[in-house]
Amino acid sequence: MPLHAKHIGWSRGGHLALDGVTVEPTQGETIGLLGPNGSGKSSLLGVLAGVHTPDTGQVLLDGTDIRSMRRRQIARRVATVEQHADTEVDISVLDVVRLGRIPHRGAFGGDDAVDDAAIEMALHHTGMLDHRHRRWHTLSGGERQRVQIARALAQEPDELLLDEPTNHLDISHQLDLLALVSELPMTSYIALHDLNLAAMFCDRVVVLARGSIVAMGTPAEVVTEELVEHVYQVRAQVTIEDGIPQVSYRRAIRAGAR
Repeated sequence: MPLHAKHIGWSRGGHLALDGVTVEPTQGETIGLLGPNGSGKSSLLGVLAGVHTPDTGQVLLDGTDIRSMRRRQIARRVATVEQHADTEVDISVLDVVRLGRIPHRGAFGGDDAVDDAAIEMALHHTGMLDHRHRRWHTLSGGERQRVQIARALAQEPDELLLDEPTNHLDISHQLDLLALVSELPMTSYIALHDLNLAAMFCDRVVVLARGSIVAMGTPAEVVTEELVEHVYQVRAQVTIEDGIPQVSYRRAIRAGAR
């Protein structure tokens, strides 16, 4: 059973960040998390990763509450890519990606050949194979993001959690990266701002507002002009091409306007 959220409630600093959130993906499904800033996308990813402990509800992995699992057990199954990552240490791309193998190494080490193969494949998938010996501080923002995704893939996880992974990438790399993620044989949760990218690459989308789910289903079912106006306070035109909704924005709705 893939990573599930069941009736999750979680508060941060006295503010209700998630309110009764349930998401139950099927194996290998790509789930897009949509919503404006502060809607609960990153909070939900943090709860799914076991970083935050929910006040109510459960996060289940293979039917087991992850609160009963050790961090190493979770890390072998679930990989996370944050919005921003940085380090003061001047390490190489290869060293960063190698960090993804830590959950698979015990007190007496691990299988170096298996580790090397996983790292090589991760670098290849993310287009960073020829940059393996470059230093972290010489990379652009987009290159750093791809290295972080390579690190996550090197974990060989069953579940992948990505928080705005395309923020620093140009259009070509956005498309390449999301195509890669959507084709991976794992269940993925991806927090996105771009509705068109979500419609292109996600099997289902979950729309959050103020910590609650306001819509969930296929992009064609969910991404409508009415939803965009209600959730984002923006008027838009939504057309369907080859079963995929495409959003063209008109203008923001001013306070008090109807």
